[in-house]
Amino acid sequence: MQLHRIRAALLAAMAVAALAACGSDDSNSNAGSGSNGDNSNNGNVSIPAGTKSTLALLETTDLHTNVLSYDYFKLAEDKSIGFERVATLIKAARAEFPNSMLLDNGDTTQGTALSDYQALVKPIGCSETLAMYKVMNAAGFDGGGIGNHEFNYGLQYLSQVTGNRFNVDGLPDPSAQQTCAGPKFPQVLANVYSVKTRQPLFQPYAILNKTITATGPDGKTVSAPIKVGIIGFAPPAILSWDKRWLDGKVYTEGVVETAKKYIPEMRAKGADLIVVISHGGLDNSTYSPTMENGSYHLSTVDGVDAMLIGHSHQIFPDATSTVGQFNLPGVDKVKGTVNGVPTVMANYWGKHLGVVNLALNYDGKKWSVDRANTKVEARSTQNADKTYVAADASVAPAIDTEHQATIQYVKTPIGSTNYRMTSYFADVGDPGAIEIVNQAQAKYVKDYITANLPALASLPVLSVSAPFKSGFGGGNDYTDVAMGSLAINNAADLYLYPNTVYAVKVNGDELKAWLETAAKRFNRIDPAVTAEQQLISTFPGYNFDMFTDTDMQYEIDVTQAVGSRIKNLTYKGLPVTAAMDFIVATNNYRASGGGNFPGLDGTKTVYASPDANRDVLIQYVKDITNVTRVANGSARSWHFTKVVTAGDVVFSSGVGVLAQAAAGGVAGVSLVAADDGSGKNLSKYKIDLNQ
Repeated sequence: MQLHRIRAALLAAMAVAALAACGSDDSNSNAGSGSNGDNSNNGNVSIPAGTKSTLALLETTDLHTNVLSYDYFKLAEDKSIGFERVATLIKAARAEFPNSMLLDNGDTTQGTALSDYQALVKPIGCSETLAMYKVMNAAGFDGGGIGNHEFNYGLQYLSQVTGNRFNVDGLPDPSAQQTCAGPKFPQVLANVYSVKTRQPLFQPYAILNKTITATGPDGKTVSAPIKVGIIGFAPPAILSWDKRWLDGKVYTEGVVETAKKYIPEMRAKGADLIVVISHGGLDNSTYSPTMENGSYHLSTVDGVDAMLIGHSHQIFPDATSTVGQFNLPGVDKVKGTVNGVPTVMANYWGKHLGVVNLALNYDGKKWSVDRANTKVEARSTQNADKTYVAADASVAPAIDTEHQATIQYVKTPIGSTNYRMTSYFADVGDPGAIEIVNQAQAKYVKDYITANLPALASLPVLSVSAPFKSGFGGGNDYTDVAMGSLAINNAADLYLYPNTVYAVKVNGDELKAWLETAAKRFNRIDPAVTAEQQLISTFPGYNFDMFTDTDMQYEIDVTQAVGSRIKNLTYKGLPVTAAMDFIVATNNYRASGGGNFPGLDGTKTVYASPDANRDVLIQYVKDITNVTRVANGSARSWHFTKVVTAGDVVFSSGVGVLAQAAAGGVAGVSLVAADDGSGKNLSKYKIDLNQ
């Protein structure tokens, strides 16, 4: 035991020394040293051929400003999330691996009430560092990428909090901008460009100098310099998702073309290793420069040594994964490779730490990766006994002021409710947490049109929303607002994202196509099958748009193929046809193309409001004061088409919440098992589709 302690202490000291030697060569858009990577330019250190080493790449991804293990919606601790716990895994990994680098994949600065507070409620000043970046700086990150959600608050904000001075239309010339506080590590993004300058918005890559311990062919330990190139990519779909901020200001290039452009340049400047930080998952469909998840195709680009991926909020490698993107040809979900390239995805919200322990060989001129001896894993903050690793005690005090201010903000009262507002059974029809959102959006849009767009005033104004929290993250990932007082944190629970209200004009056929796409939420059910059938597909809950208006009625027939499921669509009792026009209140994400709904590409927008959906909801609740089930949570627009099935049709939802189905007016739901076996604190339920 004593020898183990001595060894651990020695390794920890070596890791700290190695970390201190790491840094970006340059801060400009062509970061790099100019070295060609042979040992004559490797710090004038002679490294014998046959030298071996390892370098552990540690990945965080999709932290979404979950700094602490805390749920601001429920105002309670949640040990399953939080950077403060993954920070414990980081320290352990650094002690384990004498050579390591800590890199972030992006989607870092948005996602909680804390991030909204710092961006929207009390915007931080130029000299202040974001809470998320503050703790990342303290943790000693070596580099990071930029995700799609970094753009949610606009370019001015992103420029400020990352310590950049963007040269884009709508911002002052960089010479007139202050350089503000930001992360103390280089952030890279290669495929997003300024329209004004035709240059990358961020530095596309950085080449980081590092000194590693290695073993020479004689068995002796040596110190060796190595240059690690990091290059970042974001989903090109940001142009649709955040069109209100980005339109005409930035553009994107395809990830493959961009990688082929910059990787040779990085090699020419001395990069021994190329690490791709791609904020995207795996998609092996025909390559397109605009595809959302281009990481599969990036793996085929010559010169890529490792990939850190994200965006999909999944775990890779995972030998038992049933996720489609990890069961593609060329993807090894056991070893963690994509077309032979070592690859990791470390889940989301600080639930996992990705580890790619690269085995390295030196041939006398350059380092290369020994893929056969490289090991990839995603380490969970949850222990085998279902407890969680302890939080790093240094994290919480560092942002206590910001944390407490956020709590006080979200406690601000706005009204009351006489029923429990949940999304546990929204997938089977309960409108309890959705109708209030639709009512707020519809009233806001109708009032605007009446006052400002008289040519559209005669058209029906409807609204769609979705169950944004529908169990993807487990039993705690549902909207659940207790009966009684309502505060801002409850509104944030009801409307999760910092979207703005948009209104689109669609005809009846387009509206039906919209609902057909939303109905992808369900698997196709075969009535003759006697075995259990899963009702819910992998189609995201946040794309399951629904009406909650007695004037609009329709059925969803889950026995039919995708595209043929919407039946008996009527408005005020009349069949909906192409000759009918409607105004539909939604959000900027959907109206601008988010979710790939047919026809919703920005061209149908008739009102792009500056106001956040959540703020509109808060004001609506303030105006009505008392929210009731009868008035604000009982109107159903859709039902399943009745069908008798030979076997059970099942789905998962929260534990101990069966009563909420009946309260929401959903019949035919019963409990099958208290534990659905997923390990996510979910129960298994069944629904009688003939009810």
